[in-house]
Amino acid sequence: MTISIRKYHIIFFALLFLTSCAGLNSRKIAQTEIQQAQQQVPEEELLDIGIMVFESEEITEKQSKKEGTNPEVRKAENHFVSYHLKNTLERSGHWGMVRVTPLESESADVLIKGGIVESNGENLVVAITVSDSAGNVWLKEKYKATVTEGAYKDNVSGEKDIFQGLYNAIANDMTNYRKKMNPEKIKEIRAVTQLKFARYFAPHAFEGYLEESKKNTFTLKRLPADNDTMMARILESRERVYMFEDTINEYYEGFYNEMWAPYEEWRKLNLTERIALNAQKRSAFLRQAGGAMLVALGVMMEVQDVHDSAILTGGLVIIGGQVFLSGLNISKQAQMHYETLEELGESFGSEMKPVVLEFEGKKYELTGTAEEQYKRWKEILHQMYYVETGFLPPESPEQNDSQE
Repeated sequence: MTISIRKYHIIFFALLFLTSCAGLNSRKIAQTEIQQAQQQVPEEELLDIGIMVFESEEITEKQSKKEGTNPEVRKAENHFVSYHLKNTLERSGHWGMVRVTPLESESADVLIKGGIVESNGENLVVAITVSDSAGNVWLKEKYKATVTEGAYKDNVSGEKDIFQGLYNAIANDMTNYRKKMNPEKIKEIRAVTQLKFARYFAPHAFEGYLEESKKNTFTLKRLPADNDTMMARILESRERVYMFEDTINEYYEGFYNEMWAPYEEWRKLNLTERIALNAQKRSAFLRQAGGAMLVALGVMMEVQDVHDSAILTGGLVIIGGQVFLSGLNISKQAQMHYETLEELGESFGSEMKPVVLEFEGKKYELTGTAEEQYKRWKEILHQMYYVETGFLPPESPEQNDSQE
């Protein structure tokens, strides 16, 4: 007795069932080109930008596994994304100095705050808030970009990131907002920045120059005289702040450059692993169930004593057993992927180190985190200012409390 066509159909569709579960869908993102300045912007109309190192909400262990990341990786990414945004804005030619700072900079005309919401090699989502020194909010948006594995071949190390379209979109939105301002408005923002910085160093001496609203916006009421000696010293202090920020940006740049190659490889690996893991999770049960089905089919044919079933039965049982074991091995592979990513993430997180600063030949022992060093540098500048001017520093709340 020969095997019926119906039985051949059963075998064919069973094998087809096992080999058709690995298909993947690819998604493409429309690349956004950056708006380049068509002519040089006059110096008096250039706005300086301060980018606070991005911060993300603390991610749980469950979220870490879901996104294929961990807190150490996310911290390193925040530094990378912040600095790459700086480079993107500089290349546009629309701005003055662009610096990344560990804390909010009082010397910046425009402040950018942000954080990574999601990053896994396939998707990058960042939340961005842009405002100027006068308190006007320019942007408050979430930007998302999605790439495929093939897009990584177009990456240009040190220049064009795989998610470059996202950075360009942020830069373009900022440029479009700035283009709506007339030169007088831009000059007013620059003046507000100077006076806010002056109030930070000498609050009593620069009262009455700015009016602050209940919404924390600032309006320029009057300007200091052109020959105001106190303002001249304030501007010298601001230059020293710039020097500090340039020094710490050199440190950030070193970290950024060192991170390019491993970060690109990690993202590609993470995307590949995510795709593989998702496919494996979808197919693991199907493979095991399909393997069991082939074994059962072979046994059924043996029981029914189908002609020539011995060879087919043995083949089906062997194939079914191999497929079943393949499904079991997938779980082990997935665990290995997670462990590899976690180890790589820890290495990223451990690369950030404190900065040791020097100024005019004198070495300042600024230990601790970048934030702590930034605060300490400002304290030193305050001390320099009061020594140079002879003014007594204003009493702090702590000093007042100790005198009571």
